[in-house]
Formats: sequence, structure tokens, C-alpha cells
Amino acid sequence: MAIASDRRPVRGSAAHRLYSVIVFVVLASLDNVAIGLVPPLYDPIARSLDVPERMLGLVTAVNFLVSAVAAVGWAYVGDRANRKPLLMVGTLIWAVGTAGSGLADNYPAFFTGQVVAAVGLGAVGSVGFSVVTDLISPRRRGLVMSFWGLSQGVGTLAGTLVGGILGAADWRRPFLLLAVVGLAATVAYLFTYDIRRGQSEPELADAFAVGGDYDWRISHADLPTILGRRSNVWLVLQGLTAQFAFGSLVWLPVLFQNRAEAQGYSTETAIVVGSVFATLFQLGGVFSIVGGLVGDVLQRRTPRGRALVAAVGILAAVPLYLVLFFMPIRIDVPDGAGAGAVISAVLASVATEPTVGLSFLTAVLALALTSANSPNWFALIADVNPPEHRGTVYSLGNLVNGIGRAAGNYLVGVAFDRLNAAFPPPLNYALGLAAFQIFFIPTGIMYWLASRTTPRDIDAVHELLIERAVAVATEATGRTAEGAPSRRDPS
Repeated sequence: MAIASDRRPVRGSAAHRLYSVIVFVVLASLDNVAIGLVPPLYDPIARSLDVPERMLGLVTAVNFLVSAVAAVGWAYVGDRANRKPLLMVGTLIWAVGTAGSGLADNYPAFFTGQVVAAVGLGAVGSVGFSVVTDLISPRRRGLVMSFWGLSQGVGTLAGTLVGGILGAADWRRPFLLLAVVGLAATVAYLFTYDIRRGQSEPELADAFAVGGDYDWRISHADLPTILGRRSNVWLVLQGLTAQFAFGSLVWLPVLFQNRAEAQGYSTETAIVVGSVFATLFQLGGVFSIVGGLVGDVLQRRTPRGRALVAAVGILAAVPLYLVLFFMPIRIDVPDGAGAGAVISAVLASVATEPTVGLSFLTAVLALALTSANSPNWFALIADVNPPEHRGTVYSLGNLVNGIGRAAGNYLVGVAFDRLNAAFPPPLNYALGLAAFQIFFIPTGIMYWLASRTTPRDIDAVHELLIERAVAVATEATGRTAEGAPSRRDPS
């Protein structure tokens, strides 16, 4: 016998929606944990599988490429089909691939496991992005997307940390642990809210209230329309030049390592110093939350708001990076001491050594400014595209980002080698990093150009959704029989 209750239903409640957002944000970080797991373990894996370390570098490069390409396919299918099963299948695939990597007893098996994992990882970011944009209203997209982007950066750092700590004695352990976490994540998906496409759009609220459903799905014929939105062109292309610059910043630990060595420290101590400094300086990325909030506020005042916030942040950070690369810094740590003592000395020097403290503040401010790019880019992709296009456009941007990041990482290494002939370390690293910040300038310009086109594209999406809302509401209220024609693939 059913017992009456006046309690609010849990499914679809604010708490349930919050739980769903948390699950998707955590999963966005987990896929980056998987990506960041291998590099710290190059040496023990190479020795165990009897291959040179460069072969594991190849695995990482292929992993990035396969994941980015697979994401385009996952996103297209996700923009046409039920996204929840796709996310669960994608998570299971990367969990299986990660487990296979940890159980591999030869290089081909390890390589295969990583490729399988990469295929599954492509689903989490692209399809998950589409789902999150349907959970969050346009007024709060910048804030929530700042957590989405921040979680990915935290995931990469966590992957490095987990790999280095858990894998120190047994490199297989972190892979197997992460595979178990992936299986748990799949279970967590089962209890997430079933988000309807377009659910967060204010224009569709009344249509959903009368029982309508947003049935439009992407088709091949939509590609010219997607590319015809000028904002999409600028938002995708800016990632190429931006990631040239961001890709070069992975060499920051090497710059500070060489600065320590130039001051007479041993290589072992210098490596720890470089890693700790670089990690400290990345803390500025936390301020992406501020960038997302500012974007939300300014976007409510002008439809150019988010793009202008990203443009100003990117361009304003360039001189600060130049100061960071060339600012003299005095390193005072116990040479030859254990890692704990060196880390403690570096952390203390932020407060006790003026040059270190000033470098830290410069780096945090520079990272805070550039981090405004991420949440506003995510939010703009959602703002200028209808719900059925967002995952695909996001994945195209992510693919271009991956190409730019890989190219920037590689080309800056070539630049260091060429500069070394005339400028000894650490000056060659400072000059090379400074040169690659030039790529932030066209990035800022493209965001400014996007700020000129986004008002028109946002208005076009607004009018399109209003038109479709009328059609949805009319069909929902006037439906007299089952089997009414679907608006899927209207082409």
C-alpha cells in the first residue's frame, strides 16, 4: 500500500541537480588524472617493459591525439542521441583501457591499453560539456564552467601526484586504482539527473512546462551552419595560438631548474626546486572562478561581455609573463637535502626572500588573467550555439587546442636548442618562453573579434529557440494521437 507524503521528490530537485553537476565536474577531472598518470612513471614503466623512455613519450602523444579525434565522434553522436548511456560507455571504456595498461606485460599491450583508454576519454569531456550546459542557466554559465575548467587542471596535477606517489614502488598500482575509480564513476552516473536537451534555456521553459520536448538533433547538413557562425570560427581558431603559448609554459620547471643550477645547486636539488616553483606559480589558475564570475556579470550588461573579459585577460598577462621569465630570483635552499627539506625551504622563501615573493605574485597575477579565458570560452560556446550543436563545436575547439598545445610544446623545445648556441641556460629558456608569449596577442585579437560577432549570434540563437519553443508548445498542447511526426534531423 502506498503511503502518502508531502515531501518533495528527490529526482529533479535542486540537490539532485547539484549532485549531477558535481559528478560531471569530478569526471572531467578524472579523465585528466588518467592523462597525467603516465609521464611521472616513464622511467619505471620503460624499465619494466624493456623499451626506451621515448617510446612512452610516443604513447602520451598518441593518447592526446586519439582522445581529441575520438571526442569529435563522441560529441556528434551525443548531439544526436541519449547522452547518459554514452557517458557511461565512455567511462567504462577508459576504465578498461586503464586497467589493461596496468596489467600489461609488454609494450604493445601497454600501448593498446592506452589507446583504448584514450577512445573512452574522448567521451567524458565533449559529451559531458553538452550535458552541463543544459543543467546551468546562461546567467551562471561562467561560474560553473570555471569549476569545470579548474577541475581539469586539478586532475592533471592529481595525476602527476598520484602517479609519482603510488607508482614509486609499483608503477601498476595507480593504473589499477584509477580503473576501480572509473567503475565507481559509472555507478555514480546511474543516479544523475536525466537532463533534457535545452532544459536550462529560458526561452524553452514554458514549452517544457506544458509537457513539450526539444527534439532537434544535429545532422551532417548543419556543418555549414556551424561554420557560418563567425563567433564559432574565432572561438575555435583562438585555441591554436593560445595553446602555442600555454604549451610552452610546461617548460617552466626547466627554467627554474636551470636558474638553480646556475646558482650552484646540484641537479637533484635543482629539479625539486624547479618543480615546486612551477607548481606554486600555477596557483593563479584558481582565479578562473573570478574570471567566470566577472564574465557572468559583464555578459548581463552587454552581449560582448564574456569575449571582452577573455581578450583583456589574455593581453594584459603578456607583460607579466615577460617580467616573470627575466626577473632575477635568489634561491636559498639546503643543497643535497631531502625533498621535504627543499620543499619547505622553497615555500618559506615566498615570505622571506623578496625576489621569490615578487616572482610568486607576478606569476599568480599572470595566471589569474589568462585563466579568465577558460570559463568564458566554455560559456560562449554554449551562448552562440543551439543545444544540439554544443558538444560538436566544443570537441572541434578541443581538437584545435590539442594540436596547438602539442605544437607549442615541441617547437619551444626546438627554440631552446637553437638559442643555446648564443645564450647559455637559463637565458635561452627565458628568451624562448618570452618569444612564445607573442602567440597570446593574436589570441586576444580573436577574442576581440568574437566580441563583435557574439551579439548577433546570441540573438540568432535566442530567436531560433523562441521559434522552436512555440512549435514545441503547440505540438504538446495540440497532440491528439501518439506517433506525431518528430522534428529530429529536420534536414
